[in-house]
Amino acid sequence: MDHADANDIIVAGAGPAGLIAALALADAGFGVELIGPAPSTEDRRTTALMMPSLAFLDDLGLKDAVLAHGAPLRAMRIVDATRRLLRSRPVSFHASEMGEDAFGWNIPNGALVRELEAAVVARTAINWTREAVSRWQAADDAVEAFPAEAAPITARLAVAADGRNSKAREAAGIRVATHSYRQAALVFNFAHGRPHGDISTEFHTETGPFTQVPLPGQRSSLVWVLRPERAEQLAETGDEELSALVEEQMQSMLGKVSVEPGRQVYPLSAALPSSFARKRVALVGEAAHVFPPIGAQGLNLGIRDIRDLAATAQRHAEDPGSGAALRAYSLRRGPDILARTGAVNALNRSLLSNFLPAQLARSAGLGILSASAPLRAMFMREGLEPGSGLRSAFSGRREEVGR
Repeated sequence: MDHADANDIIVAGAGPAGLIAALALADAGFGVELIGPAPSTEDRRTTALMMPSLAFLDDLGLKDAVLAHGAPLRAMRIVDATRRLLRSRPVSFHASEMGEDAFGWNIPNGALVRELEAAVVARTAINWTREAVSRWQAADDAVEAFPAEAAPITARLAVAADGRNSKAREAAGIRVATHSYRQAALVFNFAHGRPHGDISTEFHTETGPFTQVPLPGQRSSLVWVLRPERAEQLAETGDEELSALVEEQMQSMLGKVSVEPGRQVYPLSAALPSSFARKRVALVGEAAHVFPPIGAQGLNLGIRDIRDLAATAQRHAEDPGSGAALRAYSLRRGPDILARTGAVNALNRSLLSNFLPAQLARSAGLGILSASAPLRAMFMREGLEPGSGLRSAFSGRREEVGR
């Protein structure tokens, strides 16, 4: 491949992560070749976008359009709904405890991709080839994508936003450690008789979290993690029976429940690559990390990937896919990704475990958070932005010492 003939950047994958990556890199001054079929707008899931992610979308000119479809998350609750010997007290996190109006907003995925797609189409620096890549060729001087029908496209950097089974990642020779859980997420929306008060509640059960997240009006989205066979069974259950089961699981806290049409089941797994960039390929989103849906970390972590990649590419604008650029990106992303995936997988395993010390550790951790407002504030800040909780805590200490 001839480096002189290479374009700036290829973004592989046109899901939310790929669309945001294309927009961010175009706004950073690069010509972008986006390759991937148009995203589906039938996804019934929602995404809780935290405030740092919304600030990033604001920089891209998208925040107001996205917020028009969602509901704010002003408080989050964790309720231990297991029937085990050791159960923790409920823990509530309020954005006001750290001086914020909300942690973020819950946005339907279908609405999110529609807004992102419209923005991509409007960017003249982005050329979109709406088909899958049949194969890749990654080398030291350039990377080449071969769409199914269009002519091959060569670039100095390829951004792998093509999901957990990334072909671009495979072409770069990046190994992946995977684990399949005996869990599946049942996803749908429902209406309820009482206002949700902009509060999200995560019930911890023996099979995983049952998470209600606010939508506009007296409606919420639900991610219910179950054994795969039970998830499939409930996906086929009648509306009236399923509504009663949801209301029972929520202890009637939102009154009468009416499930809405459209249920989807997603098997759960975990995946972590051996590297986050190699041979002019940089990983973002689910190509870089896969874990269970706990704590609203998924796309928010992917947006941090994109933010850091765009900043790194700008610092190496003469060759954004160079070895130096990729090493800088990997070093920047590694600690955040390893910490988040480790924490989420550990919490998920603790829910599934009957091992008494694991239950004791989870119960003790939640108990400490429930009892300590300063620790809750630090934990909340750290959940929104890596390092911010610790910086806030040490800043407070310095102010106390200075008095």
